[in-house]
Amino acid sequence: MKEAAFTLYDRNTWPRSSHFDYYTKGFVKSVNSMTVRLDMTHFLTETKKLALKFFPAFAALTGQVIASMPELCTNMDKDGNPGYFSYLNPNFTIFHEDDKTFSDVWSPYDEDFDTFYNNLLTDAETYKDKKGIKVKEGQPMNFFCISCVPWLDYAAYCPVNYGGSPNLFPIITFGKYTEENGKFTMPFTLTISHACMDGYHLSRFFNDLQATLDKF
Repeated sequence: MKEAAFTLYDRNTWPRSSHFDYYTKGFVKSVNSMTVRLDMTHFLTETKKLALKFFPAFAALTGQVIASMPELCTNMDKDGNPGYFSYLNPNFTIFHEDDKTFSDVWSPYDEDFDTFYNNLLTDAETYKDKKGIKVKEGQPMNFFCISCVPWLDYAAYCPVNYGGSPNLFPIITFGKYTEENGKFTMPFTLTISHACMDGYHLSRFFNDLQATLDKF
């Protein structure tokens, strides 16, 4: 895995410099959480045609779209200076049917879809029977969370951090996909600190992800 580059923002030219300070150091440490319905019709057709498993294929595609947007990859260095990673590694959950708990696993990002997909597939298989909250060591700083609620077609979802400032890394949740008149849709939620993104950036991410699904 090629190590992710971390590029500092130029505080003199970065358009979001004052916004970042306001939402990390000011009184309003708010979070953006938005849920949309993605059209999964084409993507489902193609994954079935290619005999791909849904979750690793969807997570890999989502990770590649995330890597294309510095706003989603924003974080701080050890001295608290804001910058962005060249990509984020997916941190995903494995559900254990026997005791209804989950385990936390990460996989290495790759710009090649097939390699990325196989990384996720391999880790899911390797750690499927491991119990505990963290079952794979060595999770890097540059990560995003992605998990599924396959039992429910929900309308909204908002993880809340009561420990202080909202997390800078993206938290992605998606639910059960459903069919109506031949069209499959799925609830999809992105939660991230307001310091990283505004409504414009959230909209761009959702639109880019939909376009990527449609041309898969």
